[in-house]
Amino acid sequence: MAPYEALYGRKCRTPICWEDLRNRVPVGPELVQETMDQIRIIREKMKIAQDRQKKYADVRRRKLEFEVGDKVFLKVSPTKGIKTFGIRGKLSPKFIGPYEILKRVGKVAYEIALPTELSRIHNVFHVSQLRKYVHDPSHVLSHEPLQLDETLSYEERPIRILDRREQVLRNQVIPLVKVLWSSQDSEEATWEKETDMKHRYPQLF
Repeated sequence: MAPYEALYGRKCRTPICWEDLRNRVPVGPELVQETMDQIRIIREKMKIAQDRQKKYADVRRRKLEFEVGDKVFLKVSPTKGIKTFGIRGKLSPKFIGPYEILKRVGKVAYEIALPTELSRIHNVFHVSQLRKYVHDPSHVLSHEPLQLDETLSYEERPIRILDRREQVLRNQVIPLVKVLWSSQDSEEATWEKETDMKHRYPQLF
């Protein structure tokens, strides 16, 4: 039964539902009572469907609560298909942080301390956008500070060549070199075409 028919007790008079109404007699209170019965049935079925969906969702739902001073991760993409906080690309992290909770706002929101680069973003977030961070000393990484210019960017330069190899294709052989870059360690060195590297960085050879 269509929603229009359930609510008004008659079919919608569109080109696909034309019918002859000349012999129909309005029945006043009976029509109102029938409409109310149909609405009650629809509401009961909707309630059953909602309860079933809630039961499925509650299996994976966890009640999250944080205290002031806790560290949390912040979800990068609150809406599917939309990237926020200036992060782009397929391999963008799902969470950033950790950040400290400053205070609780209402029952399900928290104010967190954001870094200066995210100062344009409102710092109150729903609990569903946060994940608890458990401190682990092994998570602290040592790194060398980067030399940034006035645009907050830096130029990555090759330091030395670690290895060489040849990539054999169907009709050609491409010489490759494993390059160690200034902001990476040996495990993050990349393979580059030798001809391109000679053209861009001849001092390396």
